[in-house]
Amino acid sequence: MPFAPLDLGEPEAQATAASVQLLETSDQDGRPPRWTPLFKHECSFDAAVFDKVMLNTIKNPNLNSSWLFRADILLDQNGPEVSGPPVSPLDHQPPLPVFQGLEANRLLVRRMIPRNEQRDKPLEQTCAFYAGSTPDGLQRSLIIYLPHVKSEFDMPFYHPAVKGIAFLHDWDPAAAKGTVSTHYCFFDDGDRPEKLTRTALNLLRVLHKHGEGQAAGYKKRVNHDVLVPQATLQTRYATLKRKYARSFVLDWEETTDPTKHVFEDLCIAAFLIELWSQMYTDVEFPGFVDIGCGNGLLVHILNRENYSGWGFDARARKSWAKYSTNVQVRTSSGSIEERQSLETRVLLPSVTRDMQQDTTDIISDDQIHDGLFPKGTFIISNHADELTPWTPILARISDCPFIMIPCCSHNLTGARFRAPPPKDKTASSSAYNSLCEWVARIASDCGWKVEKEMLRIPSTRNTAFVGRCSAGDTQPDVHAILQRYGGTHGYYDNVVKLLQANTRGH
Repeated sequence: MPFAPLDLGEPEAQATAASVQLLETSDQDGRPPRWTPLFKHECSFDAAVFDKVMLNTIKNPNLNSSWLFRADILLDQNGPEVSGPPVSPLDHQPPLPVFQGLEANRLLVRRMIPRNEQRDKPLEQTCAFYAGSTPDGLQRSLIIYLPHVKSEFDMPFYHPAVKGIAFLHDWDPAAAKGTVSTHYCFFDDGDRPEKLTRTALNLLRVLHKHGEGQAAGYKKRVNHDVLVPQATLQTRYATLKRKYARSFVLDWEETTDPTKHVFEDLCIAAFLIELWSQMYTDVEFPGFVDIGCGNGLLVHILNRENYSGWGFDARARKSWAKYSTNVQVRTSSGSIEERQSLETRVLLPSVTRDMQQDTTDIISDDQIHDGLFPKGTFIISNHADELTPWTPILARISDCPFIMIPCCSHNLTGARFRAPPPKDKTASSSAYNSLCEWVARIASDCGWKVEKEMLRIPSTRNTAFVGRCSAGDTQPDVHAILQRYGGTHGYYDNVVKLLQANTRGH
């Protein structure tokens, strides 16, 4: 993609500039600084590539300026502490801005070392990562640079004389396209030297160049649209978005970000509907069950689209009062029964009941589900965490097709653990990729022909595994598989603890 940026300072670009305007909330003391959008460019790389490229430029500032030698990382924080007060004893560290629709998830402080310290002094700078969503469903990522100076007169030559620099990335996962833009937070409204404009343009040029280069390599390793054609998925997603997005966002009952969850579940629903249209062309849809259904929105969307099914979770959510309805589902005998679409249950698989229990605590039958489903029921496991590794096992026992979208890593006892690295030494050994490879091996050992799809959802946890048919005629030994992957000792205890925690929570 040739570099042809849009100058957002031109009068005809006002509408475009408004679409990428960064707005701070009123949480900070004093008047929020005014972030001015300068240049914007289309891109073909997603948020993961954007973050990777930006992290590389943070660690290697010489990519943006030949005056700089290196950067020493003084601080690297993740999690809740990122939005806390400035870290001492760093001098002149500015407070971290709070932006509308975005949450800070990583903070670095770097000391930029110039090539000639006789001419320019080192500069400490806060680099903050944000993520969120726009009201129209775009995945939004933001990275800002905040120099630790009292005034513009303290700024070294190699850094623009501004309070802050921002790099914004907006991504449409359904269309697989996005934009990047550069922004400044100026010290005042006075004259702005041409040098500042040239620097902003160059910063965008470097980001675009490296992002597109990474994307070219990234696409070779990740296959999208393997099971459902892109155009088909996009059409279905657009239809669901028009029908439901606005009302779901406005009526959101949870404390979580509505835009992220609404658009993510709409996209997953679109994928499932198109997948099912392939699978059940000439037969009646057998129904679905969503294990670990969370807020219940995905179940609600699918039922609204006339795909009958239900879901359960260990803990009820506020939104269940709005989403739960009476649905008709098929039983193991083939008859039809009416039940609630969202129910509170914990999973205690029948296959564990003939094993020695780990506790004398008794769980009443009305609190549990035995993991047995009518043959053919489509099992959905979307970020089900503790239930993820159980998904292909339950599917094999009941002879049900499934989809599992892994997120957090748990073993078969429900305890957190780090999955072993992939056997393929060329594959990534990250915690997430290790989990994905581990659960895929479980599915394969259960006799499933495992199909992999990288979903076009606004989440980095977008790997999906689908089991629609068996890989052979041999019936696997489920008990042997359980032992091969660590056993289930402690599972019953963890279920009891989960129930006790839920009781205290109410």
